[in-house]
Amino acid sequence: MLDKVLETIKVNNMFAKGDKVIVAVSGGPDSMCLLHMLYNIKNQLDISIVVAHLNHCLRGKDADEDEKCVEKFCEKVGVKFFSKRVDVNKLANDKNISCELAGREARYQFFHEVKDKTKAQKIAVAHNANDKAETVIMRIIRGTGLDGLSGIKPIRDNVIVRPIINLTRQEIEEYCKQNNIDTRIDKTNLENIYSRNKIRLELIPYIEKNFNKDIINTINRFSEIVSKDNEYLEKLANDKYEMYCNFKNGKIIINKQIFYEDEAILTRVVRICLLKIKGNLYNLEKKHIYDILKIQKHSTGKKINLPGNLIVTNNYGDIYIYNKQDMNFDSNEQVRINLNSKQYINNLSININTCIEENNINIKYESNEYIKYFDFEKIQGDILLRFRRKGDRFTPLGMKGSKKLKDLFMDLKIPKDERDRIPLICFGNNIGWVVGYRISEKYKIDRNTRKILKIHIEKGENINAKYQ
Repeated sequence: MLDKVLETIKVNNMFAKGDKVIVAVSGGPDSMCLLHMLYNIKNQLDISIVVAHLNHCLRGKDADEDEKCVEKFCEKVGVKFFSKRVDVNKLANDKNISCELAGREARYQFFHEVKDKTKAQKIAVAHNANDKAETVIMRIIRGTGLDGLSGIKPIRDNVIVRPIINLTRQEIEEYCKQNNIDTRIDKTNLENIYSRNKIRLELIPYIEKNFNKDIINTINRFSEIVSKDNEYLEKLANDKYEMYCNFKNGKIIINKQIFYEDEAILTRVVRICLLKIKGNLYNLEKKHIYDILKIQKHSTGKKINLPGNLIVTNNYGDIYIYNKQDMNFDSNEQVRINLNSKQYINNLSININTCIEENNINIKYESNEYIKYFDFEKIQGDILLRFRRKGDRFTPLGMKGSKKLKDLFMDLKIPKDERDRIPLICFGNNIGWVVGYRISEKYKIDRNTRKILKIHIEKGENINAKYQ
């Protein structure tokens, strides 16, 4: 059995030479088997190990005895032991989540605490072949895609490793018996309270008796085949994401061209986008992905809300996904801009630099959409920074007549949710510059210009996406 575990470790590149490994040990047969095996092959692998045990405070004296059992083994073999007690029932009530989920969160939080404290590289957990098969069955019952059918992966995030993932529970129990390993039995695992226990204690034995006595290995072979197919599709989806999606300042833009792709790839790309923007896929379901595909077929401006404060909009066929953002400025506010100064606009977190220069052949005009030049002598009234107002009109460079600012934004295909956040530089009552987009014909420099006003807006936060 050790050879089987060594092969799993080798094939999946679980450890590098010199790695320090946190071994998560509950005291049950699975984790005690894992600890015993890693202790015996640590020199061969050139790794060091420490043990982490979380007492969930769920089973009173029995839970305390579990902790003592693990600590006793560690003292016997000279392995450093870390333990912590967490009232998981209280944690579940405080967070309004299931006891199972609360326990899992508490365990992994503790394991990572020990990892940081000891400067370890890996965390080894004791999932086995039965766990993997049970997980696949649970996901089938609840509804899943290929990723879910891939089951429990041998390694996750290059941190969580599962060296005994290919050992069956029967093999583990046999190993513990052969090596006289003292183990603890969690009696709740023998109660048909949780769905996983029902699958373990009722469904799998029924299948083994009536259909396939080797169902555990059969399911895991199926899972491995699916996993390889899924990895290939995920690779294609990631390639398409790089080609058609742009992530910038908390917003993802999905180019309309990707919607010609096959649905199997398209849905995966959307899933990647949601993961990148939200950090997880909690509460996001298949129907939400298809809602995004549906609004792409609607006219521009169509918007939907998704769990996790996500907003999805159709912008002329491109799809924008972003988190709701608080407006950190008053759209009705206006700021007077000083001449020949560097002025910090606090609520916008930007600097506005202005200077007046004499027009001569030595002036070097910078080609930058946030540096613009105006005929200073054509300006009347205060120089102001504000945001759009109802009825605003603007005369873009090269035009004789004015047009509604709303129409300009539509012509430029600026998303509706961004239009109220685009800064405007105004000269008196007239808009001189739609920052990041257009300057006005009224204030352009010509051969009669004698004094030039240069305005430079330095990049900052809380401005429209293009500006950021």
